[in-house]
Amino acid sequence: MHFEGQRCDEVGVYLVDTSTICDLHEQFFQDPSPTDTISLPMDDEDAAYRVLGEVFVCPETACKYVTENGGDPYIETTLYIVHSLLHLMGYDDIDDVDRAKMREAEARHMEHLVREDLALKSQDE
Repeated sequence: MHFEGQRCDEVGVYLVDTSTICDLHEQFFQDPSPTDTISLPMDDEDAAYRVLGEVFVCPETACKYVTENGGDPYIETTLYIVHSLLHLMGYDDIDDVDRAKMREAEARHMEHLVREDLALKSQDE
């Protein structure tokens, strides 16, 4: 969060299955289709104790994406977490300009996490 100049005292990150992400997607966005991640903001920056929000990530979606496109499911899941946290910090990806800013921030954070060996990885590694 400090890379973004944001203060956060608490954030919830939940890894959920496809059924759960579909239920949440329908509940909050009236869309029952599977998705990779859902971000639900909570407190604003001025809260004395700031709960940034909750992030729900579906590793099954990451595995499906990697099966179809290549890559590492742990890195893909880490990217989904980063993406959601960036949404909670005010990033958006609706239009091309905002999407470019989001992708740049994702790349910066992923590079840092991988370099510092903080990205998700198999216990076998």
